[in-house]
Amino acid sequence: MSSVTLPAEANAPLILIVDDDEAMRSSMAFLFASIGLAAQTYADAASFLAALPPPEQLRPGALVLDVRMPGMSGLELQRLLAERHFPLPILIVTGHGDVPMAVQALKAGAYDFIEKPFKEQYLLDMVGAAIRLSQEALARQSRQRSVSERLARLGRREREVLDGILAGKLNKVIAYELELSVKTVEAYRASIMLKMEAGSLAELATMVAKAQD
Repeated sequence: MSSVTLPAEANAPLILIVDDDEAMRSSMAFLFASIGLAAQTYADAASFLAALPPPEQLRPGALVLDVRMPGMSGLELQRLLAERHFPLPILIVTGHGDVPMAVQALKAGAYDFIEKPFKEQYLLDMVGAAIRLSQEALARQSRQRSVSERLARLGRREREVLDGILAGKLNKVIAYELELSVKTVEAYRASIMLKMEAGSLAELATMVAKAQD
């Protein structure tokens, strides 16, 4: 792995480049550096996967991926990342493209398919759009993880009461179904709101729904 290091905050965009052509890797890294974007480069899929951090540590950015590489091909890596729910947009950049390959990549979720030689400004434009998309995706995943962590703090009875609340049931109905007193249900309800950090039932319902998307 090599990189172009720029002064940046921990959450600043980072472009990941996987291409077996060293000259192409360096060229793209310096192109991104010219507009203030840091890049990390990898010569093959194996080295990229070995260095890939867990999802919660990923920075906004994009993956620029070549197709023909020794070992795992770019399209095979794309499929593997899709199985792992990799959140960054993937731009396929290749000098050996054809229509069926482009269709395959786009159907598998590639953000764009760019043939070499490419116009530098077009690549920069696509990467800029991909960064914005990744920022939204990572923010959504962060919210989902936060809500999941709060849900994990609930006890069994609290989860049962929460299910009743989300189903729109009255406290007395929940109490009857769970064989609890209404006051006990009210206590659980207050505890749920506190642990979930929800200010209203509407906020609670929205929070849980988004965590399950």
